[in-house]
Amino acid sequence: MASVVKINVLTVPAEQREVLEQRFGARAGAVEGQDGFEWFELLRPVEGTDTYLVYTRWRSEEDFQNWLNGPMRQAHQGGGGKPAASGAELWSFEVVQQAGPKREG
Repeated sequence: MASVVKINVLTVPAEQREVLEQRFGARAGAVEGQDGFEWFELLRPVEGTDTYLVYTRWRSEEDFQNWLNGPMRQAHQGGGGKPAASGAELWSFEVVQQAGPKREG
């Protein structure tokens, strides 16, 4: 079974970038202990866009849905404060090929 990748595409105005990054930094382990979780990255735009990418990889679609409908939903309820992103879109993919660095020896 192939892993699934979820990319949350966040439109973040320049004045909210620091807020967004601080909020993700403060989440400290909120997803890492979830069954089926494989990887997380917050990708900051370098030039010409106000779009951040939140990359997560999961063992299965079911594992992602379990997190989405449980711990993630609870973490985002009553968070207080205005959202840092002005828009969001979720992209979904299956991993069909992957590679890592070659190991010496």
